[in-house]
Amino acid sequence: MERSLAEAVRARPDAARWVWRSTARWYGRLLEAGLRVERCHDVEAAEALLIGYEEGQAGQPRSLAAAWARLRGLPVPADPPPRSADAQPSLFEPGPVALPPGTDELEALLEVHAEQLARTKDTEHPGRMRLLTAAESAGTLVAAEMGATGVPWRADIHRGLLTDLLGERYPGGQETRRLAELAAEVSRAFGDDGTHAHVRPDLPADIVRAFARQGIALSSTRAWELRGIDHPAVPALLEYKKLYRLHTAHGWAWLQSWVRDGRFRPEYLPSGAVSGRWTTNGGGALQIPKVVRRAVVADPGWRLVVADADQIEPRVLAAVSRDPGLMDVAGSGRDLYADLAARAFSGDRDRAKLALLGAIYGQTSGDGLRNLADLRRRFPRAVAHVDDAARAGEEGRLVRTWLGRTCPPSSTALPDEAGLPQEEPAASFGSSPGARARGRFTRNFVVQGSAADWALIVLATLRQDLAGLRAELVFFQHDEVIVHCPEEEAPAVAEAIRAAGDRAGCLAFGDTPVRFPFTTAVVECYADAKG
Repeated sequence: MERSLAEAVRARPDAARWVWRSTARWYGRLLEAGLRVERCHDVEAAEALLIGYEEGQAGQPRSLAAAWARLRGLPVPADPPPRSADAQPSLFEPGPVALPPGTDELEALLEVHAEQLARTKDTEHPGRMRLLTAAESAGTLVAAEMGATGVPWRADIHRGLLTDLLGERYPGGQETRRLAELAAEVSRAFGDDGTHAHVRPDLPADIVRAFARQGIALSSTRAWELRGIDHPAVPALLEYKKLYRLHTAHGWAWLQSWVRDGRFRPEYLPSGAVSGRWTTNGGGALQIPKVVRRAVVADPGWRLVVADADQIEPRVLAAVSRDPGLMDVAGSGRDLYADLAARAFSGDRDRAKLALLGAIYGQTSGDGLRNLADLRRRFPRAVAHVDDAARAGEEGRLVRTWLGRTCPPSSTALPDEAGLPQEEPAASFGSSPGARARGRFTRNFVVQGSAADWALIVLATLRQDLAGLRAELVFFQHDEVIVHCPEEEAPAVAEAIRAAGDRAGCLAFGDTPVRFPFTTAVVECYADAKG
């Protein structure tokens, strides 16, 4: 199949759009053969969106065989199990789910594609869903290309950082000199008198017991809880936790597994999260610590153009709620929180930021309740938009992004993608704790998910604009993008990113005054970029 697909792409370089089972399965092989395609329709990506929209079913089989079975009213085959995040590619990975014997694959593909187009037309906003499926497919192309290109990575700098911070490794590689020193310091701080076993700082249960013996009760060993304790073990324990995380997540073993030929090549999973945000299949690409970013260095004569979207979620809320006042605040392209503070919070930027993010994320107790009342008075449509989403979530109804990505119903377990402390309650409409948790999630989903949809369109338009340059799109996480380019192309790349933000805003949300600016830095090393 790979060879016939490669031959077809070579024969039709002018094809407007390729329709195939799965970009993730086939496009990497085309890239290895030196072939790139401009556009595609990814059947699996489209099926996942449409099943979610029609039935609110997250995680249902999405393969060509599953889509074809649904179309024919046949039993739907399961998708193959996902590869473990720590597993490397092998010769024995499962192939695509087989169609029934005697079924012509090309005919099935064309039939499913036609049916998906018809289903798209049956949605409430066909134009939006058509844009979302196209952007989702474009995202799969970008993910494959970024994985093949890789992030420029200096392994020698990385090793030097590890040695400086962690000390030399002891035989076996499980501990380093600095970690051993800190572990001993933690044990001494607990007053090892020979009556208790050595305290292991890498074992939370050990730490909880050690503090309990000294009359201090802990609910966890999270850093924020430890910082509130006055005890001589805390400084060494916090330092140990930070360095241990570096050692296990981005240490020597990570470097050996994920960096080759001067590039870090993660496997991106577009829309791996419910909200549409990307995840990765191992490698921790979306959580590169600031200290490790020192190893991300452009090639000689090249630069990294690092761009962060400015206050993207409040701007998206303004666009999707159509609140006139908030759209006006988000229309200047300046610091949104400062402008909001000048209009509604007596110039207090921190209070304005907490109020707006509290409304989006559901932090509406204490001072947040008073701030929310101020927002509701000045920006009623914006607050009503997230309140309505929370209420719909609590009542078990389907909740969608602006373009139509659908949050699963209450019967589906939802992750805490908002990342808020669980003890911070959301606004309640009188429902059960489980329903309130879903309402808290859906309150943010309509904003975060719409922002993820916008980011997909940014990637798609930026990819098109970079096509005539030597520049390489090498990294993306949520609202940040990195392009690796020759130094002389950096101004054109920065302008392309700026234009992509506003063009994506217009495509996704229509004609609004909201601006979607980026803060852009041109640097040789990722660590030198602000943020």
